[in-house]
This record gives sequence, structure tokens and C-alpha cells, in this order.
Amino acid sequence: MTSQDPKNSSPRGASTRRLHAGHDADSSQGFVNPPIVRGSTVLFPDTSTMRRRAQKYTYGLRGTPTISALEEVIDEMEGSHGTVLVPSGLAAVSLPLLAFLSSGDHCLVVDSVYGPTRLFCDTMLKRMGIETEYFDPAVGPGLANLMRPNTRVVFLEAPGSNTFEMMDVAEAASIARSGGAVSMLDNTWATPLHFRPLEHGVDLSIHALTKYPGGHSDLLMGSVSATRETFGRLRDAQMQLGINVSAEDAYMVFRGLKTMDLRINAHEASALTLARWLEQRADVARVLHPALPSFPGHELWRRQIGRSTGLFSFVLDGGGRTEAAAFLDALSLFGLGYSWGGFESLAVEVDLSDRRLATAPPEGPVIRLQVGLEDVADLQADLERGFAAVRALR
Repeated sequence: MTSQDPKNSSPRGASTRRLHAGHDADSSQGFVNPPIVRGSTVLFPDTSTMRRRAQKYTYGLRGTPTISALEEVIDEMEGSHGTVLVPSGLAAVSLPLLAFLSSGDHCLVVDSVYGPTRLFCDTMLKRMGIETEYFDPAVGPGLANLMRPNTRVVFLEAPGSNTFEMMDVAEAASIARSGGAVSMLDNTWATPLHFRPLEHGVDLSIHALTKYPGGHSDLLMGSVSATRETFGRLRDAQMQLGINVSAEDAYMVFRGLKTMDLRINAHEASALTLARWLEQRADVARVLHPALPSFPGHELWRRQIGRSTGLFSFVLDGGGRTEAAAFLDALSLFGLGYSWGGFESLAVEVDLSDRRLATAPPEGPVIRLQVGLEDVADLQADLERGFAAVRALR
């Protein structure tokens, strides 16, 4: 997808549009980057303007030029009508659910969803009188059989958290729309650089900007990008809840987006190198990476997304928590920490105990790797230390 340069009518590519979106040299006194505008109170020139709220900025909670710049560039990336920014990736999940669900409603959620999303559904939404039903990511057309007259939201994630199951997003979004429900998709893994959910019929695209857009493990933020039909209700919910983000953090994400494609390309290349190496090892039962031809959802991933990032999992060949701890504790470059998408490599043991529809237990502990920007040979040597520690137990 390209746009036209108004000066010479030549097409502009996605990277060019992302780099220049949100910039207005005239309003920033010629500086390349927009200034960090902090503030709560905004003054009006007269009573008439104040009564009509007839100016772009009315109060700090409703946005500042810095926040608007980031919203604009994310809209450019997502192909959305409007974007709201919130203080974390989890807030980007909870806000649209609260915006579109009410007491007595039914919500369908893919079973491979991000764990904190499940916790929010099983606690907060349950206390509000909203029923959540989980469905197998392989349900396919059968999703239509789960729709009810009171189904208001279908929540998707592709690939799924930790185990990376694929699903046909366009099919699920179409079923949701036919049933009068709004579809939402957590797009954090693929990012809008590789996948634009709204182009596949999804109504709201959710992104943890903490991850690849921030890229340096030094901030928390989330975004929700919406269609024209859903944006008004989403923005109203944001203002009713009274949540937005700081100008400083917005600027940091705005800056991080400039190099996001370069970083993701490096994450992707190193992760694929390690995934292919792991797949050949006798002490690895399976590698859970949708870009590998051996992965069950590979063909769907290839047709639907076709690119990957730096996050995947693998299954140790046998053992349990003791073996997982031995493997992880032997690592020195892979840190033991949550989150991902930063410059540094991380590893965690995956807990699948909350899955409702798991077809079979894994052959051993599931280890999730966030492959950072270190030299891949050093990362491979670090993983070798982990495998050596597991062998020492046997």
C-alpha cells in the first residue's frame, strides 16, 4: 500500500509514511521531531470557544500535541480511523472490552489468549455480569455455532500467546460481524508492520507498545486502533475512565517507531536461526514457531502474515519443573524476566495450566524465548549451557 507525495505525485512506501507521520515542522518551529508538550490546563480565547470546545486541545487528559503525533503515526501503521493510547498493554485489552460489553452480555475469547486477558475476563468481567466463553483456535467455521444473540465481542489473538496457534482472522471477524458482535485482536506479536487486522475485517487492533515499538524495555504503553464505526465508543470509554499516557512516554514510543522495522528484522533473523537449530536437537521435542514448515499452522501463517518477530517457544524432551529450572538457571545472556520486544534476550517457563481446551499435554517443559539483538552465536552458546545443565540431571 502506498500514498502519493503531494509535491511530486510519486508513491511513498510504508517505511517512508511511518517515518514522516506525526511531523509538522510549522507547529514545532522547524524542529525535526515534535516537542514534548506537558500540561493539564489549556486556555481558551473566549467564552464562546470554551462553551463550544471549538479548539483541538481542551484539557491534558484529552491529549497533547505529543500524544496526537503518536496517535497519528499508529493510525498510519494500522490503517485505522483513530487510535487511543493507554498506560499498558493490558489496559489496551481491558479498555475495549469495557467499552463494548455490558452486564448480561456474552464474550467469546480464543483459548490461546494472553494470560492477563483471561484473568481480566474471569474476574472483572465476571463480577460485572458478563459471561466469557473460550474457544479452540482451530474452531474455524465452527465459531458460528458458538455465537449467541447476546454475543457482543469476539476476542482474537493470532498467533496465540506462548504456543503460537494460528487461526483464520478474516473468517473469525466475518462470523463476529454477521452475528452482530465486535471483533478485537491482540496484534502485539506480529505488529502492524507484518499484519494489519483491520484489513482482514477486524474492528479493533490492540498493541502493547511496551514491546517492539518502545523497543528498549524502559516504558509501559498500549494502543487500540479502531474503525470509523467503533472509534467513537472507544474514545468515549477512554474519557469516561479517565486514562491517557504521559507526553514523555509518548515521545519515547514515537522515537522508537523510527527504527522499529530495522530492529524487528534483526529479531526475526536471529530467532529463525535459533529455532531451526533447536529443531535439530535430540533434547528438544518440538519448536513452536509458526514460520517453521513443521509447525501445524505454518501454511495459514504464511498466507496470512508471512513474517515473524523474535518470540517463540520450544518444548524440552521430557522432564518437568526441575528440568526447566536447571535449564533457565544455567543461562547468562538470556535473562529471566517477563515481557519481550526489547533489545535484550529473555527466557521464561510457560505455564499452560489455565488453558481450557488443550488437546494434549506437552512432552516436557515449554520454554519461551525472546530473542534480542545480541550476536546469535553467543545466544546459541548460552542455550547450550542450559541443555548441558539438563543433561547433568539425568
